[in-house]
Amino acid sequence: MSRMETARRRPPNRMTTADFIDWPGDGTAKTYQLVDGEPRAMSPASATHGLIQMTLGSLIRNRLLETGSPCRVVTEPAVVPRLRANANLRVPDLGVTCTPIRAGQIELPEPVLLVEILSPGNEPDAWENVWAYASIPSVQEILIVQSTRIGVELLRRRPDRSWPEEPEGTDAKGTLRLETIDFTCPVLELYVGTHLA
Repeated sequence: MSRMETARRRPPNRMTTADFIDWPGDGTAKTYQLVDGEPRAMSPASATHGLIQMTLGSLIRNRLLETGSPCRVVTEPAVVPRLRANANLRVPDLGVTCTPIRAGQIELPEPVLLVEILSPGNEPDAWENVWAYASIPSVQEILIVQSTRIGVELLRRRPDRSWPEEPEGTDAKGTLRLETIDFTCPVLELYVGTHLA
């Protein structure tokens, strides 16, 4: 790679979301998100993390199709928080929108549900993302799924538009309920095919 190509791939010290979208990456297979103007590499997901992501995405997709919902589930969508929107583009594991997606659109429009799957290597970043997601006006629910044990935590926006101070936890014996998409399933179902099940 020439010096010119290397310089072109190196991110500037501070980036806007537009800069980030146009940035060709660093020439590696790493996935990045933009956090306060700084590109931040995301740790590769574990196989368990990936299985949970696929299972939950499939369960949600099937439910949306079954109910004839206009909503769509997207894996690893780009979402822009309301706070510091010009310097942040976050990437949850799953996102659901009920707004049509235009051809070539990068950002997931008006997400109503966002999902983060916690792994040992991403937990601080994932929780930082959760608080950023809470600033998006359209978001009604934020689901946090464990990948080293069975359990989920859910933040649901209240009727007065505020958020609870703490997420509601559900363990292996419980049921996951997502009101935004009229979805219910046993928490254990998210872990089918993993060593945790």
